[in-house]
Amino acid sequence: MKKVTKAVIPAAGLGTRVLPATKAQPKEMLVIVDKPSLQYIVEELVQSGIKDILIVTGRNKNSIEDHFDHSFELEDTLARKGKNDLLEKVKTIYGMANIYYVRQNHPLGLGHAILKAKSFVGEDPFVVALGDDIMYNPEKEVTKQLIEKYEEYNSSIVGVQEVDPKDVSKYGVIKPVKELDSKTVLMCDFVEKPKLEEAPSLKACLGRYLLTKDIFEYLENTKPGKGGEIQLTDGILAMINSGKNVLAYNFEGKRYDIGNKLGLLKANIEFGLRNDETGEELKKYLKSI
Repeated sequence: MKKVTKAVIPAAGLGTRVLPATKAQPKEMLVIVDKPSLQYIVEELVQSGIKDILIVTGRNKNSIEDHFDHSFELEDTLARKGKNDLLEKVKTIYGMANIYYVRQNHPLGLGHAILKAKSFVGEDPFVVALGDDIMYNPEKEVTKQLIEKYEEYNSSIVGVQEVDPKDVSKYGVIKPVKELDSKTVLMCDFVEKPKLEEAPSLKACLGRYLLTKDIFEYLENTKPGKGGEIQLTDGILAMINSGKNVLAYNFEGKRYDIGNKLGLLKANIEFGLRNDETGEELKKYLKSI
């Protein structure tokens, strides 16, 4: 079994749910306390053993590349002013992993974005971490949990959690067919944004996947759906229908959807409360209002 050392982060979306903040900057660069949201995702991947990361970008996303690059002027200024703690933080950013980039030239859906990673992935299994979703688990990263399940079952895995019934229509919802352990099930169907009465379960896919190279074959043969987009869920469903095992793992951790305004606010408040520099003062401020 090949080790999982590669990941793909689709980051070409326009961020329309948080306009006008994303008119001139990528949604993945919106700040959570003192770091762009994308850095939290990269850190999760690196701490899970991922060494090579491909970020799928689009137009007006150059600041992503700049953030994870060397910045001579900034580092020289910090060094001359003796701000060594800040200097180390800056140096850490571009030394975390091997980060590569490819453009998604047309907004043709998540499945199309993943197809852009085919030559990068090659024959290897790989993680997909959506740029909208920050995960928090101080004990074990969500990506690490998926990798361990892949090593146990040697199958593609979708990260899921149970969602509030009123929210099922916002997500892709899985239909389980067999329980493999207390947190892992074999899937037999994948329903995109069902009505509550049509939902096969309350377990929704929440932004983390671990896929084998087989997915590319199915995505290449997936017909564009609504809006001319190729959906990753359609490719996964095609895998299932062809007889390939795809599992759903109920991961442990908290997920923040920073692609919407309320999720972005919640992430800032909760990460701010956990932060050594801001936690106590923020707690006092929240109590005062």
